[in-house]
Parts: sequence; C-alpha cells; structure tokens
Amino acid sequence: MELTNYIILAIGALLLVSVYASLLSARVGMPLLLVFLGLGMLMGEQGPGGIKYDDVQSAHLIGSLALAVILFDGGMRTEVTTFRVGLRPAMLLSTLGVLVSSLVTGWAAMWVFDLHWMEGMLIGAIVGSTDAAAVFSLLRNQGIELKQRVGATLEIESGSNDPMAIFLTIVLVEALATGRSVLEWHWLLEFVQQMGLGGLAGVGGGWLLVRMVNRIRLTPGLYPLLVLAAALALFGAVSSIGGSGFLAVYLAGLVVGNKPLQAGHNILRFHDGMAWLAQIGLFLVLGLLVQPSALLDHAGQALFVAAILMFVARPLAVALCLKPFHLPWREQVFIAWVGLRGAVPIVLALFPLLAGLEHAREFFNTAFFVVLVSLTVQGWSVAPLARKLGLNVPQESVGLHRVGLDIPGQPDFELAVYEVAARTPIAGKPLTALTLPPGCRLAGLVHDGEPQDLRQVENFRVGDFVYVLAFRQALPQLERMFIPTSAQAETAKRQFFGEFVLKGDARLEDMALVYGISVPPEYSGKSLAQLFGEHFHGRQVPGDRLPLGSIELVIKEMQGEQVVSVGVKLPH
Repeated sequence: MELTNYIILAIGALLLVSVYASLLSARVGMPLLLVFLGLGMLMGEQGPGGIKYDDVQSAHLIGSLALAVILFDGGMRTEVTTFRVGLRPAMLLSTLGVLVSSLVTGWAAMWVFDLHWMEGMLIGAIVGSTDAAAVFSLLRNQGIELKQRVGATLEIESGSNDPMAIFLTIVLVEALATGRSVLEWHWLLEFVQQMGLGGLAGVGGGWLLVRMVNRIRLTPGLYPLLVLAAALALFGAVSSIGGSGFLAVYLAGLVVGNKPLQAGHNILRFHDGMAWLAQIGLFLVLGLLVQPSALLDHAGQALFVAAILMFVARPLAVALCLKPFHLPWREQVFIAWVGLRGAVPIVLALFPLLAGLEHAREFFNTAFFVVLVSLTVQGWSVAPLARKLGLNVPQESVGLHRVGLDIPGQPDFELAVYEVAARTPIAGKPLTALTLPPGCRLAGLVHDGEPQDLRQVENFRVGDFVYVLAFRQALPQLERMFIPTSAQAETAKRQFFGEFVLKGDARLEDMALVYGISVPPEYSGKSLAQLFGEHFHGRQVPGDRLPLGSIELVIKEMQGEQVVSVGVKLPH
C-alpha cells in the first residue's frame, strides 16, 4: 500500500511540474516537448529521480495510445476550409517529402555509422515525419499568426505524414527481422491497403460518430468520453485489419471537428486536455526510457545525421514538393526549417527494440538525439524566423469571447461578444442599421459595465460590448462587422494570399476575380505574360513592376524573353 501511495504521489507531482513548466516555456520560447523530455530524463535511472524503467512493450503501448489521442485532437482542430490552400502541397510533403527526407537521411546514417543500407534507411524512416503541432504551440505562445497558406500546409502535413513514416519503418523492420536484403513489390500493395483502409475507415467512422453523438441523449459529461472511446476503438479496429489506424483517427477527428456536434465545445475542451495529458505522459515515459550516458556514445555521428536532416534532407524534400506550386522562397525556407521532430520518431524507434534487431539500441539513441537537437535548434528559432521572413500577419481577434450554448438539438448556436472600437463599421450607427447574417440575433448590450435595455438604446457607442446569438457558420461574416474598416480587406487578403505567385499563362480576368479588381477593356482575354509584353513592348526583365488597381504585379521568373511567373503584391 505504501508503494501505491508513493507511485500516485510521484505521478501527481510530475504532472504538476509539467503543467507549471509550460509557463516557463511560453516566457523563454522553449519548445514544451523539450521540457517534458528533460523532466523524464531527470526522473530516470541516471537522474536525481532514480526511477528505473526499461519496459519497451509498455512504452510502445503508451506511445501508440498517446499518438492516437494527439492525432484525433489535431484532426478536430484542423478547419476543412484550410484544405483549399494547403491540401496539395501538404499531401506531397507528407508522402514524397517523407520518402525523400528518409532516403537522404538514411544515406547519411549508413555512411557515418557504417551500417547496411537497409539499416541506414531505417534510421531515415524513423526520423522522417515532422511534428508541426509543436511549432504552432510555440507561435501561439509568442502571439504570431502565420499566413494562411503557410499555416495550412504545415498543419495538414503534420497530421498526415505520420502514416508514411510508420509504414516505411514497419516494412524495413520486418525485412531486417526476417533477414531479407531487398525490398519486395508486395509492400507497395500493403501501402495502398493501409492508406486506403485508413482513409475510408477514418471518413466513414467520423461520419458515423457525428450521427451517433447528435442522435443520442446522454449526461453532458459523457459525450466527450463517448467520442474518445469511439476514436480509440476506431484506431484499434483499423490497425487490426491491416489499415493505418493513425490516418483513420486523424481523418475521423477532421470530420468530427468540422460538423455541427451536440456538446461540441465540451468535447473540444475535454480533448484539448486529453491531448496535453497524452503529450506529457508520452514524453515523460520516453524520457524515463532513455539513458543520457548512452546518448553520448555516438553523439558525433548522431549530430551529423541531425545536421543532414535539417540542412539537406528536409530543404531538398520541400524544394522538390513545392516546385509545382511556385511558392515564394521565403515561404519555402520557413516550411523547410519547420521540419521539427517530436514524439513520433522516438515511438518509431521502439519498433526495432521490440523486434530484437542487432543495432536496435543504437537506432533508438540516434532518433532520441536527433529529436533533442531538432527541438533545441529549430524549436527556439521558429518564431524569430517567421518575423524575419515576414510571414506573420496582423491578428484581428475581434471576438472577445465565444461560448458554445450546447442547446439540445441545436449544436450550432454560440454566444459571441464583441467590443465596438473607434473605427468599427457600426460605431455611431443606430441599432436598426445593424444587418446581421441569417441565423444571428442581437442578444444584449453592455455599456460602462451596465446592461442596457435594447429598446432604449439608439446608437452603438465606442466601448459598447455587443452580445450576439449566432450560428457557428455565420461567425466569419459576423466578425467582419466588428473589424476596423482600415484593416478589414487588407488583413483578410494578406492572411490568405500574402505575396502570391501565378504562372505567366494565367488569364488576367481569372486573377481579377480573385483579387476583386477590374480589368481594362484593352486587356480582356489576355494572359499576365501578354500584359507585361504589351506594356513594356517586349523588353521586360525580372523585377519589372506594373500597378493594376489596388495590387502590383511583379515579374518573378523569365525563360529567355518569356514571362513564366508573376508575383502579386498587396499594399502594406
């Protein structure tokens, strides 16, 4: 009984220290995952805590459960609207990008550790996936919001690249465990099976879960548990039939998070806490499992592998995958540098240990060292780099507070609170002039701390707090009424577009529709390249600028005398 009490005390103390450590992380810009790893190592066998933990099987179980919870929560918080700008580049990064990174890093590991080529590729596959979720927590802590295209690409990639790295790792572990020296074609069919089953089960399971939550009546506190249980059951079921459980649980979260859901806000809050608990528990366990002295045995070689991954493999993969999309070099540099490694590589490094491979402990220590270097070097520099490259946009958080009402049978209602600022469009106007979107109603108004009788208030005054009952889908349209007029259009455009690059053969009318400008009649039906050719009489060069309405066109790239790409610059 005494031992039980001490174990409970130790677990509670570790969680308390981990939660309070998040305050330090936010202040100094330290990646929070690095804090949890450090705490685990301090509590381990070679640290002051002296806890001996070497059960790889239980660590693998904890890691798989934690990753399922983290991916499901990540899916629920990914807005499906971001897919219009980030899906295609993110899908290339999460498949071809992982493969390229794994091959280049694997070659470096093979050379520096003097391993068989398949063992080198195994190290590359283990560290092949990124953890951009850690990056977004850093950016939020430092008040930075990325341009939508960059943020969407990273967000979708981080949620969808784990299955590729997991598949490559399992294939290579199986090949090495059975003594094979070559890869076989049937593994390609296995990849299609895993991704196909995972994708179908994830979308279908998410759809069924939404219908189930919205149809049954439970005590409010049981809805989050129902969703968590269903997500874990889906993960286990898909994995047991040969599909990718990680892909399935991410896609299920994506479906659940983007549908009207009964007790939706309770579910999101609960899963936010569960995701934090999963991360804390996972990294504490992984920190306990590692022996710091063993990391130093091959520190030089592991540092070389980490350097190749950060400065060669990831940038090369990003350059190849993003080339068809003509992203500006600043965005490509940032996406390349944000290839942060986190929990998944360390969990994958447990697979060789479970299979009893010859160099399994060396693989684990190398992956752990790479993650430490990545979190330290890249994690601390992400926010400054975003500012340096000009990829952050002004934050227009006009909604002071949003409360999900969770009305039975009406899961979409929220109570939104806005403050009337000096340049807000409705400032000084009568209440009768406020035209709310469909499904929204003015619920109340507070001035100088006193609730006002709406029948006796004539005009909106600066400093008023406006309470609006609204459908969730109407909130973006509603918020535009409370953004200062000078920032409205510009913020939205800069957040979505940034400095956009278009192909030279793009039609001028198509571009004009996107940017909301008019096309002079003489340029009707012509491409951007033709526009520059006629304006400069064929003597255009890279860097030539052409004002057009509220935007400016800049020649980005030429082949001979032909304009092949044009940048669209928005006014600052």
